[in-house]
Amino acid sequence: MRRDTKLQHLGEEVHHLGAVTPPIFQTSLFVHDTFDSLRGKLADSSAEKEHYVYSRVGNPNLTMVEKKLAMLEGTEDALVFGSGMAAISAAILHGVRAGDHVVCVDTAYGPTRSFLLEYLPGIGVETTMVVGVDPEEIFGAVRENTKLIYLESPSSVLFRIQDLAVVTGYARERGILTLIDNSNCSPIFQNPAAMGVDIVLHSATKYLAGHSDVVAGALCASREICRAIELREGQWLGARLAPFDAWLLLRGMRTLRLRVEEAQRVGKELFEFLRGRDEVAEIYYSGDPEHPQAGLIARQQRGHTSLVTIIPRSQEEEWVRAFLEKLDVFQMGVSWGGYESLAVPIFGKPMDWPDEKWAIRFYAGLEDIEDLKEDIDQAFAALR
Repeated sequence: MRRDTKLQHLGEEVHHLGAVTPPIFQTSLFVHDTFDSLRGKLADSSAEKEHYVYSRVGNPNLTMVEKKLAMLEGTEDALVFGSGMAAISAAILHGVRAGDHVVCVDTAYGPTRSFLLEYLPGIGVETTMVVGVDPEEIFGAVRENTKLIYLESPSSVLFRIQDLAVVTGYARERGILTLIDNSNCSPIFQNPAAMGVDIVLHSATKYLAGHSDVVAGALCASREICRAIELREGQWLGARLAPFDAWLLLRGMRTLRLRVEEAQRVGKELFEFLRGRDEVAEIYYSGDPEHPQAGLIARQQRGHTSLVTIIPRSQEEEWVRAFLEKLDVFQMGVSWGGYESLAVPIFGKPMDWPDEKWAIRFYAGLEDIEDLKEDIDQAFAALR
């Protein structure tokens, strides 16, 4: 069967009482008919996922989603968590111990950077930040005690790209674990495991779930890595996904390809509309034909996120505030990946910029593109 068919049916071969839609297994535990059955499942650390004991460890709703995610990313296994950060922190903690060192791209998701730079030092782990667009810069940051390289391609806000095959080849020769946040592309537009990445991470809240009604995270990796995380960080941190949230995530994933392809179309039109406007000093979009890494993007990705970031010509906070508050169809809020278009202000700078700047990140949802363009037009016009 092909990918789209598997996405609809993989893991759902049993129809409970004939129901075509899987039920929600809203239970905290699973009972057993015999002493030996329970003891065997508790004792056997290699037991299959279907051997359920307690929903913090495993649940049929989670298993269905995990099978589909592993299929989409081309990995042996997957695990789902209660948020993207739960998946990210579990994966990072799996890869490091006291005295270790991490290399991370500077434009990674903000909370990930905070976890690496503020939390990990407390357990004796150091992190070096790199711009990441030049593999040699990444290699130059590696030390003898480097155990993990954290990638995000395209990266948050500025959509910088790392050469995944080159970086993972270098890391594998030295026994360094590689992780990537693949939320921006989704498995539809990029499969990092095929380029050698060890652990592929997702904020499943975003494109995977797609309806702004569930917070979830996922990691996709080899069966060995997933089993190790499941038995350690998964159990001890207790951040696995709840059954109902897994059911919502599964429902959203059924339309993943349709949604991201439509979002890509709308995002491209939004980029074309914003590019060259007097109000826009700089624009960032992974599908920009003039992107400095366009060749690498074409090799690694099959499509593009619908996120577009602008640096407004006016750098006055009052202008940014007034513009955002004039928007009507675009709603002001963090996150992205749902049906609704969003705009969010960001003030800061990557490590290679001399000064902080105001940026506005747009997420193009599933509304009509003409309404989105008219909304931005009227907000710009009101500030002239």
